[in-house]
Amino acid sequence: MKLNWLALCAAALVAACAAPESQPPLQTVPRVELDRYAGTWHEVALYPNRFQQACAADTTATYTPLGDGRIGVRNRCRRADGSEMSVEGVAEIVDPATNAKLKVSFLPAWLRWTGIGRGDYWVIYLSPDYRVAIVGEPSREYLWILARSPTLPEPEYQALTSAVRAAGYDPDRLRRAGTR
Repeated sequence: MKLNWLALCAAALVAACAAPESQPPLQTVPRVELDRYAGTWHEVALYPNRFQQACAADTTATYTPLGDGRIGVRNRCRRADGSEMSVEGVAEIVDPATNAKLKVSFLPAWLRWTGIGRGDYWVIYLSPDYRVAIVGEPSREYLWILARSPTLPEPEYQALTSAVRAAGYDPDRLRRAGTR
């Protein structure tokens, strides 16, 4: 029995370390002007994820530049029962040459110094007028389409799904906001 358990654990470890499908590295936008990016963004679509399961509608992210070069992050949403939930975090710029790669943590401030619990936040598409953005991360497991308004015209949304595909994501996994 012990040998079977060890064999199972070893097989799981090998599977976890196996190389993922080869895709080109995820590309970000050439530059993000953080002052223009600041403010409130509405979630238009996303890859469903475990940490947003309780959100039913009206999901927003508000970014506020902090005096120390970091960015304050406040995510809000409405649950199915109509109540609101929110979480606050901090984003740190990983690539100051572009400002397009950040690490975000929603851990309590006293734990953030450890570096654990930080997620990649890469801006992979940004409209010239800073009205629409696509945010992902290198493993391509997480993705969000964000806009300054809660909805987008259908032709514009379809064009964004083409950008999602071009970045190596599967647009069929996207769920529109409020359709979870």
